[in-house]
Amino acid sequence: MTFASGYERKGTPSQRFWWRVVQTETCWLWSRGMVDGYGRFWDGQREWKAHVFAWVEENGPVPAGLELDHLCRVRNCVRPDHLEAVTHRVNTLRGETITAEHARKTKCPSGHPYDDENTRVYNGRRHCRTCDRIRLKLRRATA
Repeated sequence: MTFASGYERKGTPSQRFWWRVVQTETCWLWSRGMVDGYGRFWDGQREWKAHVFAWVEENGPVPAGLELDHLCRVRNCVRPDHLEAVTHRVNTLRGETITAEHARKTKCPSGHPYDDENTRVYNGRRHCRTCDRIRLKLRRATA
C-alpha cells in the first residue's frame, strides 16, 4: 500500500490520530477504519476505539466502571466535549434501542401510569397492577 505523502506513518500516535480527524462545525469525524460505525485507531501498540483515544488524550483514562456516551449520537465523532463518561445503564437508556424505547414509556399499553403505586417489577420487566387486577377479575368471572 502506498500513501500520497507518507505523513500517515510518521509522527507520534497523537499526531497520527488527529491527522485522521475531519472537523466540521459540530462534530469531529473519524475518517478512517470503522467497525459498527465506531472509528478504530492503531497507536503502534494496541487498537483503540477512536473516541476513547480522543477522550484519553484530553481527559485521561475513562473512570473505572464507566463508558463513553456520544452526546451528539454520532458514532464516529471523536470530539471530547461531545463525550460523557456514564454507566452502562445510563448509556443504554439514552440510546435508540428497543430497551431504551421501552424504558421511556410512562404508561402501559392500556394507558395506566407506570408509577411507584401502579407498577410492579417481575423478572426485570414492568407490569401494570391495574391491568393485572382486571385480568384476575376476568379469570375469576369465567372460572
